[in-house]
Amino acid sequence: MNSLYLASGSPRRRELLTQIGVPFTVVGASIDETPIANEPAVAYVERLARGKAVAGFAALEQPSDVCVLGADTAVIVDGRILGKPVDQADALAMLMALSDREHEVLTAIALTDGQRCETRCVSSRVRFRRVSVEEATTYWHSGEPQDKAGGYAIQGLGSVFVAGLSGSYSAVVGLPVCETAQLLDQFGIPCWQNLTVR
Repeated sequence: MNSLYLASGSPRRRELLTQIGVPFTVVGASIDETPIANEPAVAYVERLARGKAVAGFAALEQPSDVCVLGADTAVIVDGRILGKPVDQADALAMLMALSDREHEVLTAIALTDGQRCETRCVSSRVRFRRVSVEEATTYWHSGEPQDKAGGYAIQGLGSVFVAGLSGSYSAVVGLPVCETAQLLDQFGIPCWQNLTVR
């Protein structure tokens, strides 16, 4: 069975992989996340997920019988990709753009064994209630939005803004569990490895 490496520093992705009983080791994978001019959002998240997986694989010494999983999440509103906010003003602008309307969250995953690299992209729709500037400011000072795409975390304090969700909750958090399990299975990595058959 192949060993799995996760090319992500995200604690949420680590939690979700652990939740489905897949052992893994974290590997560093630093890539340039700057969007290319006129790049469609789906192509952007797939490129970053693939880039992280490939960079993670390249960082391993003597990689044999291993797979590396990369992932990327982007929040899309009015055709614009909202990355991680650079400062408070940027975060507030993002939250005001999301307030009282629906937006798209794209999460792409990529898995490579050094020979092949497969990707999947999952689209979800999230609807926010109206968010006041005061709430957005208080939320910013919690520290939570600072490293989150779109400036919020659906699994954290930001959940109070979410009036509805259509699609995959785990994908919005950062790793689509269903699609990840299917992709891992294609590479010979089963879920539920922590279960013992009686």
